[in-house]
Formats: sequence, structure tokens, C-alpha cells
Amino acid sequence: MTVSLGFYKTHPDVIIPNFSTKQSACFDIAYQGHGKNSYDGYNETNKKFSRPTPKGQVFINSQERVLVPTGLILDIPVGYSVRLHARSGLSIKNGIILANSEAVIDSDYVDELFVLLYNRSTVGLWISTGDRIAQGELIKQESYTMKEVKKKPVQKSDRKGGMGSTGVKNATAA
Repeated sequence: MTVSLGFYKTHPDVIIPNFSTKQSACFDIAYQGHGKNSYDGYNETNKKFSRPTPKGQVFINSQERVLVPTGLILDIPVGYSVRLHARSGLSIKNGIILANSEAVIDSDYVDELFVLLYNRSTVGLWISTGDRIAQGELIKQESYTMKEVKKKPVQKSDRKGGMGSTGVKNATAA
């Protein structure tokens, strides 16, 4: 059985999400300035701001976090969620990442999808309508419960350590 991820466009000109290639694991999500007059964000001192969208564009200064509209409302099937991931091209070329590393969109969220971008670079960046800003993935939700255990968990393998010390040698810089 094929599962469908539905989407509603808040404006007729909104670009629909799509898979770039037949083998793409994630679908591309673009910024949509159609019908938008402003956007919100937080600067490097955590002060909230709202800015107009000149020519429908969004500007992200260095060290700012911005809520970038997509013009999409997702219709996520019950039992699934959508995970948003950073685009590697934006990250390597411009220092733009997801401020929350990975976003989780629950199936009961039915408002416009915004992507929370963070500019790690020292240079500001303009984002124009249609620019791909993130990639999304439909994930099946596993059902589980949480329970408190009265005894500390026991070792389940021969693992020793963690946080980069599991015995795997790290690559060295050339």
C-alpha cells in the first residue's frame, strides 16, 4: 500500500514539494513569498524582529534565526510525521542550517509549515521565492510506551564508552 502525504497551497503560485531525482530519499521544500508582507525572526541577542519582504525576499543576517514560510499546509497521515532536514548545498556554500537541527512535524499540525533557518556564516543571505530551503521526509511512527525502571540498565554489548570514544578511530586531517 502506498501512503500519500497531502499538501494544501496557501496561494495558487506556491511551488509544490517534489523529489529532485528518482532516487531522492527526501522531497525539496522551497521558500514561498507569495502573499507574504513580512517575516519574523530573532537576532544574535535573542531579540525578536519582524521585517518586510522587499520583492518577496527574506534576508538572514549573520547569527540570525528566521521563520521562513513555505506556503504549504501538510496533510500528514495519522501514524506518520514529517522530518525536515537541512540542504547540504545551503550549509556548505552559505552556512545556512536548520536552527533546530531537525524539525519534527506531527500529523495533528495543520497550520502553515515554516522552516526555522539559522545563518552561521559572517555574511547575510537573501532568499528568493522558489529557493529550496529544506528537505522533508515522511516517517512512519512506531508505537511504544514509556516506563520507569527501578534498576540501572545493564550493558547489552561489548561497547565501551560513548561521545566519540566507542573505540572507532577517527579520521585525521591531511
